[in-house]
Amino acid sequence: MTVALVTGATRGIGLETARGLVERGYRVYVGARDPQRGEQVAAELGARWVGLDVTDDASVAAALATVEAAEGRLDLLVNNAGILDTGEPDGPRALRTFDTNVVGVVRVTQAALPLLRRSPQATVVTVSSSAGSFWASTTPERVEFHLRAPLYSASKAAASMLTLQYAKAEPGVRFTAVEPGYTATEMTASMAGGRAPRDSAGVVVRAATDPEFAPTGTLNDEDGALAW
Repeated sequence: MTVALVTGATRGIGLETARGLVERGYRVYVGARDPQRGEQVAAELGARWVGLDVTDDASVAAALATVEAAEGRLDLLVNNAGILDTGEPDGPRALRTFDTNVVGVVRVTQAALPLLRRSPQATVVTVSSSAGSFWASTTPERVEFHLRAPLYSASKAAASMLTLQYAKAEPGVRFTAVEPGYTATEMTASMAGGRAPRDSAGVVVRAATDPEFAPTGTLNDEDGALAW
């Protein structure tokens, strides 16, 4: 059975990604900070909960140790955990945003790599955003041109670059970043519109399960390749 770990998996796109993978027969570990919510979601999905705070090195190490003890390997990592702070940028907000959206990706990926290297078809999918695309953010016809979320946008640009660099460094692992589409979640509650999390999670699941849709080192939106 294919073993997957999804970070930030108790709500929004992460929850629906975990659900989609379970439906495809994956053994899914729901990574979450809140034990009560994590266990509830895992029971609902037929998955397994593992305590995981992407901003805490010890928590990340313990989570991957749990997966290793139970499975001996990891086939799929979905870096989904993220935050959106639309307030006036300052040092503490920047540190918090980058610690979660960028350093969190590094923490979890680095801890997972030894287990991923044991998989015959290892895959890492990072949920990024076209808000971090230089092309989209400088094209007036794109909604990203009008978005004002500097810390979030910068953090997603960094997350996408991490994907490309990891792909170069780890040729045995398929690394992909995706733009899942603007989604109505708790994180985007202050912003109007957005499609259902289930629809956006479908893009993440497809990137995780279809190598032709998301070859290693690529960046994809819901319609295919997106220029970055």
